[in-house]
Amino acid sequence: MSSQAAEIRNGSSWRGHGAAYNFPPGLERNLVWFAFRKFKPQNPIELFQFLVRRYGNIAHYRIGPANIVFVNEPEYIYEVFVAQQDKFIKERTQQRSKMVLGEGMITAEGAEHRRQRAAALPAFHKQRIAGYAATMVERAAAYREQWRHGETIDVSQEMMRLTLDVVARTLFSADLGRDVGRATEALNEIMRLYHALVALPGIEALVNLPVPGLRRFRPAKKRLDEVVGRLIDERRATPEGHDDLLAMMLESQVPFDREALRDQVLTIFLAGYETVANGLTWTFYLLSQNPDAEAKLHAEVDSVLGGRLPAPEDVARLSYTEMVLAESMRLYPPAWAMGRVATQDFALGPYHLPRKTTILASQYILHRDARFFAEPLAFRPERFAAEGKAAIPRFAYLPFGLGLRRCIGEGFAWMESILVLATVAQRWKLRMDPAQVVEPQPLITLRTRYGMKMRMERRPGE
Repeated sequence: MSSQAAEIRNGSSWRGHGAAYNFPPGLERNLVWFAFRKFKPQNPIELFQFLVRRYGNIAHYRIGPANIVFVNEPEYIYEVFVAQQDKFIKERTQQRSKMVLGEGMITAEGAEHRRQRAAALPAFHKQRIAGYAATMVERAAAYREQWRHGETIDVSQEMMRLTLDVVARTLFSADLGRDVGRATEALNEIMRLYHALVALPGIEALVNLPVPGLRRFRPAKKRLDEVVGRLIDERRATPEGHDDLLAMMLESQVPFDREALRDQVLTIFLAGYETVANGLTWTFYLLSQNPDAEAKLHAEVDSVLGGRLPAPEDVARLSYTEMVLAESMRLYPPAWAMGRVATQDFALGPYHLPRKTTILASQYILHRDARFFAEPLAFRPERFAAEGKAAIPRFAYLPFGLGLRRCIGEGFAWMESILVLATVAQRWKLRMDPAQVVEPQPLITLRTRYGMKMRMERRPGE
């Protein structure tokens, strides 16, 4: 609609292909110009905060010819991601993850997504997840034994190595050994290039050219492919005696070829370790800033465990530990935003919007909304006690998404997070390095921009 796309004013209407459309209020200037004057291009959270302050909980803007609508209303989020989900596919930012993940479960659409999800689902059954607990605790205990009183560690990197190790051992029966470090460093390198990967036009071609800054993408991706490829080849050489996610995919009724297996394995690695690692990192930070909550957590861990390592049956008894994690994911949700693009015209409240409109929502913004959470910036785990949880409006708290694309590993993530937090808290207090700058970095997940350096303090009696 180049002839019609003269600037769309607040709450405007226009007609295209015989259909009348009306947009919510929003930015008059095209964001290509406006964003670079007013916001850091690498931090869309600032843009979302501005839109909510200026226009309310639904707002429209454009990037070039593309129409984008940001929603911060649970009713509208439900409409797009659940009630009308058959009218949408994942938006461009998530689709460009295919450069790393291929056609894995995060990026696949339609029948292929359903096939992959069905093949993986048994690995995340509640009883099977309980069987992973011993490995989760054993690895967390091994990592905590490596730390020394008074030393400073980058908690974000430690949690990434730990959670990748856990995913490899539980879902793929693999001891990555030194490859844990190689894989995490390769993923970190790709994450550092994230904004270029999703923002630059024609990036798919540019990454194959010696473009300054982007030339690191190919060797990082190659290292990942080598780690995952070796895991798949070793399993295919000796397939007997395994009952894990990789075995299920190899025995699927519609077999995965090697490339499809690579995509699925890498997707599970990324989704399975990245979100838990970031959630735990933010949790240790918040506990260090809230000594009362930290003391309650330590009291519960000591009372429930009595000095022994946690077991699966302890998860239900570590209720305050779970509340701490839930509140941490409210303030710093690892999955901080989600988006869809319309494949057909659709209605959203009083608005009639055209196909190709992108809808964005942000858990980071939603979870900090005073309409749903009193004193939204305060760290208050008690708000996730039974009474408090019941008072939270439906679709106002979405740490694992919703609808058909809700995270398949949610139960796995909860169990691992609770067990790892309890295992570490049993022995250690973590204190912020005075020089550490804390700033969220919204990439595929919500990372810490400058890491999270913390000083280890052994708890009395340990």
